[in-house]
Amino acid sequence: MLTLGVISDTHVPDRARCLEQRALDVFYSAKAAAILHAGDISVRRVLEQLGELAPVHAVRGNRDWAALGKLPVKLDLEFGGVNIGLVHGHGRWNEYLIDRVEYLVRGYRLEMFQPRLAASFPKARVIVFGHTHRPLNQWIDGVLLFNPGSPHFPDVKSIAPSVGLLHLGAGGDVVGELVEL
Repeated sequence: MLTLGVISDTHVPDRARCLEQRALDVFYSAKAAAILHAGDISVRRVLEQLGELAPVHAVRGNRDWAALGKLPVKLDLEFGGVNIGLVHGHGRWNEYLIDRVEYLVRGYRLEMFQPRLAASFPKARVIVFGHTHRPLNQWIDGVLLFNPGSPHFPDVKSIAPSVGLLHLGAGGDVVGELVEL
């Protein structure tokens, strides 16, 4: 069994002063072999803290253009024979703006993101994304869509801050776990 820590939308220091210690504790307790950060990191210090626990793979979010603008927009990864796509999920700037208007008018809908995610990673068994600040652990058409939520700033007050774990087993078995903080 191989376990990966998954985090997104940390927003340090613009929405939180520092990385939530409970998130670090979850990854340490799970003995995460690697940590995936799905963007909106804001400062390199967050990646350095996570890197003290395990190797970190990170992508650029819509808030990372200044300090972390050299991070890739998406990553195709492989762990234990499982193909994993990692992306923030905001798309191109025109898609981001359309999504913001749609969100304000109609609220959050996974259907806004799912086609774009699937098109970005046609061979992935798991697609990890962030951006929405809403945890998601859902299989759609044989692909696990996994969003760890945010450890600091959930989208709505009824959602707890959270991170995620991906458990990869023999034979390509994948189990996603959302952990409330």
